[in-house]
Amino acid sequence: MAPECFVTGKASKESDVYSFGVVALEIACGRKPIDHTAQEDKILLVKWVWELYGMGTLLDAVDPHLGSSFEEEEIKCLMTVGLWCCHPNPVRRPSIKQVIQILNFEASLPTLPTKMPMALSRASYMTKKHHRAVKFDAVSVEHLEAYS
Repeated sequence: MAPECFVTGKASKESDVYSFGVVALEIACGRKPIDHTAQEDKILLVKWVWELYGMGTLLDAVDPHLGSSFEEEEIKCLMTVGLWCCHPNPVRRPSIKQVIQILNFEASLPTLPTKMPMALSRASYMTKKHHRAVKFDAVSVEHLEAYS
């Protein structure tokens, strides 16, 4: 579930994009988003894959059952798009149109932060639709931008 859904209790286009990203990572990695049987640093799929992305070892997360029967460029594309869709800040997520263009190799991959940005709970979120801040407590937009 997208981090902002815990705050707002509402689904949106951005939270749907987040869900798509999680599914993309599940497909590429061959595992569930939360695996309590995994090593501590691998329990949360998005966090683990983002750490590998930051270290330049993204392919280490590829489903071992795939063996070598995949195109490296395609799986990197799927995983990078999956991470972008899972950005904790909904304003930083791509549109579905952007996702399709990248997956069809009609646009270039984004460069993501090497460290996964922090998810903000009970914070201000900028909405793409209204271009305004929605305040949930005293955190300002400046604080939000500092974490994105």
